[in-house]
Amino acid sequence: MEFVGTGLSGGPRLLRPAVFGALAALALIVFYLGVITVAQGWTHAVQQLGEDLPFVGAIVAGFGTQVGLFVYLRGMHSRAAAGGVAASTGTSTAAMLACCAHHLTDVLPIVGLSGAAVFLNAYKTPLLWVGIVMNLAGIIYLALKIRRQRKMACEPAHPAHGGT
Repeated sequence: MEFVGTGLSGGPRLLRPAVFGALAALALIVFYLGVITVAQGWTHAVQQLGEDLPFVGAIVAGFGTQVGLFVYLRGMHSRAAAGGVAASTGTSTAAMLACCAHHLTDVLPIVGLSGAAVFLNAYKTPLLWVGIVMNLAGIIYLALKIRRQRKMACEPAHPAHGGT
């Protein structure tokens, strides 16, 4: 069954959001590995990714999904979702930083931020859970916006009720 004009049949309308979502997920993994590599080296970064994989995987998948949904929604000509994605993206980034913060304790004292490293390390797991929950909230928000946008596109225009 083909849903003409909705992007539900797959094809080019879903390719762009999928590509952008995948690139965003890849960028977040590169960021994660980059921060740990700078602090502790590549070998440790890969080892840490293995240890944190359930959290990192969930956050990266949620972030990529949000970016893909946002690109899809933008393609539907809605700009209202930007705030929700920005808030959730910030939370995802903070959670990923918390995930590798204990590696930054060697570097942050040099720049005067040892307190931040201690805080992020102490609350690593709760912050990661907050990141995952915020990702889910962002996905639900975007899915509802897409649903509402589709519904508005499918409803016929109602004539103005005049005084006749």
